[in-house]
Amino acid sequence: MNSGMESSFISFKLNIQLHNFAGAIVTLNYFLFALGNLFTNNKSFYIIKPKNFLKRPLKQAYYYAWGMFHGMKAPYPLSEKRKFNPLQKYTYVAVMYLVVPLVIITGIGLMFPELIFNKIYNISGVLITAVTHSAMGFFISIFLIIHLYIASIGKSPLENFKSILSGWHHV
Repeated sequence: MNSGMESSFISFKLNIQLHNFAGAIVTLNYFLFALGNLFTNNKSFYIIKPKNFLKRPLKQAYYYAWGMFHGMKAPYPLSEKRKFNPLQKYTYVAVMYLVVPLVIITGIGLMFPELIFNKIYNISGVLITAVTHSAMGFFISIFLIIHLYIASIGKSPLENFKSILSGWHHV
C-alpha cells in the first residue's frame, strides 16, 4: 500500500486550508474569551492566590489519583464562588493564558513566515516556530484527552459534559 501526499484521503493543500480556517476560528474565539474575562467578573475564577500555591493542587491531584476511587469527598467542592478546583484552575490558566496564545502567535507566524526572525541563536526561526506550534498543539491534545476523561467520571457519564459545553457546573 502506498502512503504519502499523493494517496491521502484529503489533499495536503486542503488540509492546510482547513487547518488555517480552524486556526482563524480558534483565534476569534480566544479573543471573545479574553474580552469576556477582561470586561466581566469571570476573570475572578482565573486568579491564582499564592497561599498554599503547591499544596492545594497536589491535594486535588491526590484526590483524582486515589481519593475518588476510595470514596473520599472532594477537597474543594464546587460552589457559586468556586468554579474550578485548584488543579483545574492552574491547568486552565496555563492553557488559556500561555498555551493557546502561543499556538495563535506561532500559527500566525507560520501563515506569514516573513514575520518570523530568520535565525534565533543560529537556529532557523521557522523551525523554532513550527516546533513550538506543534508542541503546544500536542499539549492542547493531551489537555483535551484528560478533560474528556475527567468529565466522564461524574455522577453520571454525561453530567459533566453539559458543564464543558456551558462552562458551568450545576451546583
